[in-house]
Amino acid sequence: MTELDALANIDFETREVKKNHRELTILRIGTTGAIQEDIPIGSPIFSHYSIGCDGLLNWYADRNRVSDKDMEDSFMEHTGWDRHLPTPYFAKASEDLITRFEDCTVKGMTISASGFYGPQGRVVRLGLAMPDMLEKFESFRYGEYRITNFEMEGSAVAGLARQLGHKAGTVCCAIANRYLKSSNPDYKAMVRSLVELSLDRLTR
Repeated sequence: MTELDALANIDFETREVKKNHRELTILRIGTTGAIQEDIPIGSPIFSHYSIGCDGLLNWYADRNRVSDKDMEDSFMEHTGWDRHLPTPYFAKASEDLITRFEDCTVKGMTISASGFYGPQGRVVRLGLAMPDMLEKFESFRYGEYRITNFEMEGSAVAGLARQLGHKAGTVCCAIANRYLKSSNPDYKAMVRSLVELSLDRLTR
């Protein structure tokens, strides 16, 4: 994200910020695991909010300008958030992109995890700091939103884009449902369809 912004908004000869800001539109397209019973495999989920459990945005100034603090506080209270974990942040996607995708995708509130195993509630040999995290994520509600899925990049994309003055969002195809313990390893055709849908919505 930093490098994309630099290509658009830094003069490489003077190494200074350009006077005229260039706004980029950035859409992450990927795969995800749903955590709600009623989200079928194959569903496209657009992350209206991405919950950054990676701590990335906390390294930058003014992180509260782009994180919904009320959601953040409610989430930490509901989950009994472990104090040793990074403080989560709630980054919202671009309103323009939300509007473009709202009639053809599941309304998502997405956990952006910092790893594939423990940070997503998977146990191989090591136990979890929050053993009941999946149940707490599934049961969290804030207004019209509930947590719908796991992925690993959306919060960084949405959070940094908002800080840098760009439009960004994440749309993912559900190739597994953690609640139902089901998955589809043959998902390439579903992802191709999502790419085609995304290109159509971006170019309208």
